[in-house]
Parts: sequence; C-alpha cells; structure tokens
Amino acid sequence: MSTSLESAVQRAAGLRDDGRGWISMTAGGLLLGTLGVFVEEAAQHPLTTVWFRCAFGALALLAWAAASGRLDELRLGGRAWTVAAAAGLLMAINWALFFGAIERTSIAVATVVFHVQPLWVMAAGVWWLGERVSRAKAAAVVAALVGLALASGLGDAGGAPGGDYLLGLAMCLGGSLSYAGVTLIAKASRALTPFALAWGQCVVGTLLLAWWPLQHGSPPAGPAWAWLAGLGVLHTGLAYVLLYAGMARLSSARIALLQFVYPASAIAMDWLVYGRALDAVQWVGVGLMAAALVAVRDDTRP
Repeated sequence: MSTSLESAVQRAAGLRDDGRGWISMTAGGLLLGTLGVFVEEAAQHPLTTVWFRCAFGALALLAWAAASGRLDELRLGGRAWTVAAAAGLLMAINWALFFGAIERTSIAVATVVFHVQPLWVMAAGVWWLGERVSRAKAAAVVAALVGLALASGLGDAGGAPGGDYLLGLAMCLGGSLSYAGVTLIAKASRALTPFALAWGQCVVGTLLLAWWPLQHGSPPAGPAWAWLAGLGVLHTGLAYVLLYAGMARLSSARIALLQFVYPASAIAMDWLVYGRALDAVQWVGVGLMAAALVAVRDDTRP
C-alpha cells in the first residue's frame, strides 16, 4: 500500500472513530440530562436514592462487563480497592448532596452549579501540587465564578433567595467538591480503569449505605422502584458506558465541549417536564460559565 493511500485510510478510520465518539458522548450526555426527572419522580430521601442508584448501577455494570468479556477488569487488587473505597465514599457524598440540592433548588440550577467542579480540581493542583496558572486561566476562573453567581439566581433583582434555596446551593457546591476529589483520585491512580473505578464506586457505595434501607425500609411497591432502577441501569450503567466509549475516541478539547451536553439537556428537561425555565440573567451566567470552563477544562481531565 502506498504511503498516500495508507494515510488516507488512517484518516478515514480516524474520522469514523471521531464520529462514533461524538455520537456516544452526546447520547450519554442527553441520557444524564434526564437524571433529575428520575430523582424527582422517585420522591425518596436522598440517601435512599443514592443506595438504589449504587446497587442497581453495580449490577448493571457487572452485567455489561460479563456481556462484553471485561469481567477480568473488575478483579480488583488491594490497592485498587483502596482507591475504589475512597472514590466510592466521595461519590456517595456527592450524589446525596446533589439529590438534596435538586429538591431545594431545581434540576437546572443544581446541575449548572455542580459543573463548577473543574475549578476545584484546578485549585487543588495549585494548592497541593504547586501547578502554575496562566493569566488567561486565572481570568477564566473569575469569569466562571461570576457566571456561577448569576446562574444560581443570587443576582436576581427580585429579592434574595430563601434559606432553603441557599442551603440547596451550598449542598450542590459541596457535592461538586466531593466529585472534584473523585477526579483527583482518578488522575493520581493508575490502579484501575475508569470502567472498573465506576463499578467499584457503586459497590462501595452500596456497602457503605446498606444500613440506610435496613433501618428506614424500602419504598413501597410501585413506580418509585422503576425510577430508582432507571437511575442505576440507565444513568449509571448505560450512561457511563457511553461516556467512556466516547472519551476513548476523542481529543481532550472535544471531550470538554461535549461534557456540556449534560447540563444543557438537564436545563431543557426541567423546562419541558416541570415548566421551570432559567431567566435572562441566569442564561448569561450559564454562557459565562460554559465559556470559562472550556478554557480551564484541559487541565482538569481525569
């Protein structure tokens, strides 16, 4: 095969991989955008919701590993389980705070505020690892924080938000800090793959929170079980598989861009299902955050 023909074949293969990556990540982001609806419709305590998501998610990921011949990947050693335990604890805290925040704010606001997480990762790199931040990145951080204030409704001229709403914002910020910890663990550890880490987190979360349903009971038979199963099977099993498959085929810049499919679809679902729309000031904040976070995201990829 001539060099020019070989190059053309390689470019065509790259384009096919790129196209499949776009489709996979977009589908995963759109699917995650419906997560808030499942949380609200299940109408359970946040810890109940987290436990069922972990339990159903672990089963769904295990089933997919068996179907795809990746069970060996889930045989974790001692160090790998230590990493999974730390990440699982932080992820359980993250989900509990995020689900609680949805109850007190809205799907759209909680999801947008949660996506400030890359700033915490970058701050941790500066604080603990001595990483340098360029002036452009520093300006992007300031812009993202201004956008966060606007998107959260704190800049609403109609009056200060109530205490429960502010608690919801604080919970969401706490959840984003917890998720930043998961990202840092994933960046620092090579003990297990992203897929194995996701499964390990679900297993650890199931074990850590097993006391909650034992003490408080399970939801009565009915629709709540279907919504909770969906959180595990769809938003943890299927969504994670789609996202990781897409990330494997795309550059960091394109991954950063496509990760905003999730908050965009969450905002749309909140409006379509519950009629809750962001106002003009909040949309300005969302745009400012999105532009700023794209600028800093390359340094915060796990």
